[in-house]
Amino acid sequence: MATQPASASSSPGTVSNVVLVHGAYADGSSWSEVIERLQGAGLTATAVQNPLTSLADDVAHTRRVLTLQDGPTILAGHSFAGTVITEAGLDPHVAGLVYVAARAPDAGEDYAALAKRFPDPPANAGLVYQNGFGALTEDAFLNDFANGVDRARARVLYAAQGRVSETLFSDRTTVAAWRSNPSWYAISRHDRTTSPELERFLANRMQATTVEIDSGHLSLITHPDQIAQLILDAARATSR
Repeated sequence: MATQPASASSSPGTVSNVVLVHGAYADGSSWSEVIERLQGAGLTATAVQNPLTSLADDVAHTRRVLTLQDGPTILAGHSFAGTVITEAGLDPHVAGLVYVAARAPDAGEDYAALAKRFPDPPANAGLVYQNGFGALTEDAFLNDFANGVDRARARVLYAAQGRVSETLFSDRTTVAAWRSNPSWYAISRHDRTTSPELERFLANRMQATTVEIDSGHLSLITHPDQIAQLILDAARATSR
């Protein structure tokens, strides 16, 4: 039986807002199960809809949502969105960062070069570009990106797959918000889109509070209780 995350306190100074940023090949609905649990715990949760056209565009969308928050906010990102929250996370609303199987580059870092130091995840072979935008093949999406997700649900996610610009993954951050904000990281042990070894390296480098989940890349869908609990833990720890 799934366990529901504990309710957040409503005392003055509590972080009660969460902004959730989706990664490549996805959209804001990928956070739906987590949002339901955060709302049940008394948090205000908002999902960003990224265009995936450039890092600058995705960061601009995230910042627009952050400006709408009333008070301190946890900023969470899945997969490529880790790059987005790393750039956008110095916003004064942000009290803490939560990375879910996510990229976490340093300022100006060549993330592709860093990733080559670790095992090549199978999903990489399924990324195909056409007319300047890329998507995963159906086989790569179902078996590598959405491994562990119910097959019928995975096919729905594939139908709504977000296309990424061919320059998106080469864009570099100008800052590393995790160097000045407390951070949390959820590692996916069975990830076939981002190397789990790379995730462990990133979490260790940022000295993040870390959990490991027996999931594929989409832990926010397959293990929403654990992801919601990590966000709640971050909200409590950063309340002031």
